Amino acid sequence: MQPSDAALIDEFIDALWLADGLSKNTLAAYRNDLALFSGWLAGAGTSIVGADETAINGYLAHLNARPGGIKSTSQRRLMATLRRCYRWLLDQGRLQADPLLNIDKPPTISRFPKTLSEKQVEDLLGAPDVNAPLGLRDRAMFELLYATGLRVSELVGVRLFEVSLNDNVVRVMGKGSKERLVPLGEVAAEWLQRYVAGARNDLLKQHVSDAVFVTARGSGMTRQMFWTLVKKYALKVGIPQQRISPHVLRHAFATHLLNHGADLRVVQLLLGHADISTTQVYTHVARERLKQLHHRHHPRG
Repeated sequence: MQPSDAALIDEFIDALWLADGLSKNTLAAYRNDLALFSGWLAGAGTSIVGADETAINGYLAHLNARPGGIKSTSQRRLMATLRRCYRWLLDQGRLQADPLLNIDKPPTISRFPKTLSEKQVEDLLGAPDVNAPLGLRDRAMFELLYATGLRVSELVGVRLFEVSLNDNVVRVMGKGSKERLVPLGEVAAEWLQRYVAGARNDLLKQHVSDAVFVTARGSGMTRQMFWTLVKKYALKVGIPQQRISPHVLRHAFATHLLNHGADLRVVQLLLGHADISTTQVYTHVARERLKQLHHRHHPRG
C-alpha cells in the first residue's frame, strides 16, 4: 500500500465515523476492504485516487480468479465500500469523475435468516442447568435475548445500570450509537432478577464489574463465548447445527412476533433497524411458516 493511500484510508474512516457513528466492526471491514484494494492497485502501479474503471474491473477479475472466487456477500460489501469511498472523494473535490459509474452493482440475493420453531426455542431455553450458577446465567441470557431480540453484541454489552427490573425495560446502545428502550417481559425479568440476586455474585467472587453477564473468571461475557454456549446447548437438545447461528434467538424473536400478529413497524423499533426494508426479510420467514401450518392443518391445504 502506498503511503498516500494509507493516509487517505485513515481520513475516510474518520469521516465515516463522524458522519454515521458506525460500529468498530463495520469500520474495520471498510478499512480491510480498502487496504486490500490499495495493495493490489500498488502492484498495478496506481492508487485509489488514480484508479479508473479498467483498474477496478481488473481488481474484481483478480478476486473472482482466486480458488473459490469471491462470495456474493463479500462482493456486495466491497462494492458498497468502494462506492462510499469514491462518493466521498468526489465530495472532497479530489476526483472529477466517478470510476464506478459504469460498473454494475452485484445482483442482490434474497437471504432469509435462520430461525427456530417455538418448540425448539423452548427446548433451548430449558437446556441450561439452572441449579448451577453458570446454568442460571445462561438461562437468563437466553431468556433476555429471546424476549428482546437484542443483537449478541448488545446482549453481552448490557450493564447493570441499563436494566430496570422495576419497569421491566433495558436500555440498549445499538448500531451507530443509537439508543433504544426495549421491554423485557415478565418471564425474562424474573430469570434476570434470579440471576442477578444470586448466581452473578457467585461468579464474580472478589471481582468488580458492571457487566450484567459475567464469566466464571469475573470478566464480561464475549460474543465468541456466547456463540459457543448456543452451539453447546443446541447440540444437547438435538437442534440441527445448520439451524443455528449467532443471532438465532434474535431471528426467532422477530419471526414469532410476526407469526402472532405483531406490526412490522413495531418489530423494526424493537430490533433497532434503521430501515424497514431490513425488517421486511422476516415477513418472508413468517409467511413460509404460515403456509406450512395451512398445508398441515387445513382440510384443503
